[in-house]
Amino acid sequence: MKRADVGVAGYLLAAFVMLIVPIPNGLLDVLLAFNISVAFAILFSCMFATEVLQMSFYPTILLFTTIFRIALNVSSTRLILTTGNPGNVVETFGQYVGGGDLIVGTIVFIILIIIQFQVINKGSERVAEVTARFTLDAMPGKQMAIDADLNTGAITDAEAKAARDKIQEESSFFGSMDGAVKYVKGDATAGLLITGVNIVGGIAMGVLRQGMDINSALNHYAILTIGDGLVSQIPSLLISLSTGILVTKGSKEAEFGEAILKQLFGLPKALYFVGSILIGLGIITPLTTWLFVGLGLVFIVVGRSLTGTLEVAGIEEEAREEEKTAEEIRQPENVTSLLQVDPIELEFGYGIIPLADVSQGGDLLDRVVMIRRQIALELGCVVPIIRLRDNIQLNPNQYIIKIKGIQVAEGEVLFDHYMAMNPGYVEEEITGIPTFEPSFHLPAIWITEGQRERAESLGYTVVDPPSIIATHLTEVIRQHIAELLTRQDVQNLINNLKESNPSVVEELVPKLLGLGEVQKVLQNLLSEGISIRDLLTIFETLADNATTSRDTDILTEYCRQALKRAISGKYFPAGETTSVITLDPKVEQEIMSNVKQTEQGTYLNMDPQRTKAIIASLKEETQKLEEMGRNPIVVTSPIVRIYFKRLTEEYMKDLIVVSYNEVDSSAQLQSVGMITA
Repeated sequence: MKRADVGVAGYLLAAFVMLIVPIPNGLLDVLLAFNISVAFAILFSCMFATEVLQMSFYPTILLFTTIFRIALNVSSTRLILTTGNPGNVVETFGQYVGGGDLIVGTIVFIILIIIQFQVINKGSERVAEVTARFTLDAMPGKQMAIDADLNTGAITDAEAKAARDKIQEESSFFGSMDGAVKYVKGDATAGLLITGVNIVGGIAMGVLRQGMDINSALNHYAILTIGDGLVSQIPSLLISLSTGILVTKGSKEAEFGEAILKQLFGLPKALYFVGSILIGLGIITPLTTWLFVGLGLVFIVVGRSLTGTLEVAGIEEEAREEEKTAEEIRQPENVTSLLQVDPIELEFGYGIIPLADVSQGGDLLDRVVMIRRQIALELGCVVPIIRLRDNIQLNPNQYIIKIKGIQVAEGEVLFDHYMAMNPGYVEEEITGIPTFEPSFHLPAIWITEGQRERAESLGYTVVDPPSIIATHLTEVIRQHIAELLTRQDVQNLINNLKESNPSVVEELVPKLLGLGEVQKVLQNLLSEGISIRDLLTIFETLADNATTSRDTDILTEYCRQALKRAISGKYFPAGETTSVITLDPKVEQEIMSNVKQTEQGTYLNMDPQRTKAIIASLKEETQKLEEMGRNPIVVTSPIVRIYFKRLTEEYMKDLIVVSYNEVDSSAQLQSVGMITA
């Protein structure tokens, strides 16, 4: 066992021994002196603690010291009643503090009791109760603030965890203090009752056992009892004061003495007023002139000295700031920091700041957190930290989205308006400011809060500005998620999979494929909106086929076929017949005949006129499906799919192209057109 554990256990054991076993008055003197020293140690530890969590075990300390002090009361009471000699400490407190006079000692004792009960204990109890309530109420807001800082990149994961732990510890501490203050109050009450019992019992013992008259017994035992009460109440008063200091200090990290002196005597103007008032009182009133005038002059001189000190400190601080700025400019690492590019940035004008400001009720930060969660569930990869910042160079209502430092999208919102969109069946139009929905470029109008209810009743789709920005940001991330997937992200995914399925990871990476090749396959899947959440199936497919081919395009097709259930579920709803477009076998054969093999992989070398004819046929067929309100889907043979997708992606980026091997057997398809040329 550790020495500290033995010491604490011995401290508690001594208290229980004193409750049962009589102890000599010499040992009682030692224990009373030790109790006073512990009370002073607690007082100064609370004073000089820079934050309350440095005294996180204070509620337990209160409990231990309370039981020890009560045990001392019992032991001293036993000695007073049995021998009339409780030791030097009790007798000295009774005679010296009370001046050897029963009345003076009684008055001093009563004053101490009143101070402890009505001033310190009552105030500490109320402060502890209110602090505990407000600390617990503030926990959700503090947690959200930490999440917002983490989401914007202001703090790291480790710093966020430390901040959350600190909030939890503070709430536990103040919750415990709310109850622990009752120990101090109960201890003071018990001391008062024990004092009354001692006086009555002492008089009875003196008169009945020792043959003393009532006056002698009262004088002898009352002084000893008051001394016993003082020797126990003074440590109790010190600990009550410690409790008040700790709960009123709050969680502010500051040096106690320095902070108090600075706040009391740190403002020269206040010292000038105090000095003037004291001098006026000394001259006008019959008060001692030399005392008040002298003290007033001291305050004025101190205020003047403080003014000069503050001016010098201000000049020095300004010089330090200028030197610090110059030093930062000269440092080479500042240039290096400018090279860092944030993966995703959302910049907005000052008119949109309230949407991102939690204190003004903005929830844009929370929506950004939900976007990352939504993409993780939908596509199976972690979106990088999204940096939010205001930009005064933008229009007040404008926002832009950057990917790797380059602007890829922009939009405008009206802070106090709503966007209403006609889904196609609304007959009665509503007045507003014409605009376009930024994500899908659909026609819309801006309406006021008063028009919102009417617009919804007419059938309009009404969305608020934060939803518009969040939707636009989500679509941009979906479009660029493939290029945002870095090698480090892939390594993190591999590490997560390795925890549950180490065999497939060890077989694949790096024996069969390198990290870059795995990254390329995952990027190919993400670029067409295929989720990589089922990473185990993808890795097992790669491990099965990487022995025959290391062409990442071919391996991507194998993975798509292994994920056919997910692909079919996404594009071909169960129980419905899906209209699709097929590819003429002659066109497929022509595409394959123009595929060229190189050491770097395969590519399509198609005649521009033939490409133009195929694209024209494709647009004609997809237009038919769009007029029917259907999403255009092209189904090809497995070997042609990747090359047809590459042929058309420059003309129709969002075209869905699947192969027959990616269609689940339960899917119901109907060909409504064929691409020919």
